[in-house]
Amino acid sequence: MNVSAVDSLLSQMRAAVAQAEGRTPILLNTSSPGIGSSRGVSTGSGGAVDFATVLKSSLDQVAQTQNQAQTLEQRFAAGDPRVSLSDAMIGMQKANISLQATIQVRNRLVSAYNDIMNMTV
Repeated sequence: MNVSAVDSLLSQMRAAVAQAEGRTPILLNTSSPGIGSSRGVSTGSGGAVDFATVLKSSLDQVAQTQNQAQTLEQRFAAGDPRVSLSDAMIGMQKANISLQATIQVRNRLVSAYNDIMNMTV
């Protein structure tokens, strides 16, 4: 099991919680792909990151995490000696956390859209 990957995920989760509570701005982590990462994201004009590209990249990462967790679960259930129960459970928890983070982002986007639509001009 890769301890540095778990530590990286934990630090990303802490940064996301801090950003959600308004304590600190979110920082893009380019050292490892995942939540808050800009790896593989192309930039638009002037070096700015395109929102649609970031969104698609994030959703692709969530789907990949879920697929990896499902594969680990199937391999463990099939009796693969190279996959331990802890690896399968950690993979499933990573997939769950990434899905919950995506749902929270969606909820905030919908809320922001509703707030903008309810503004009087």
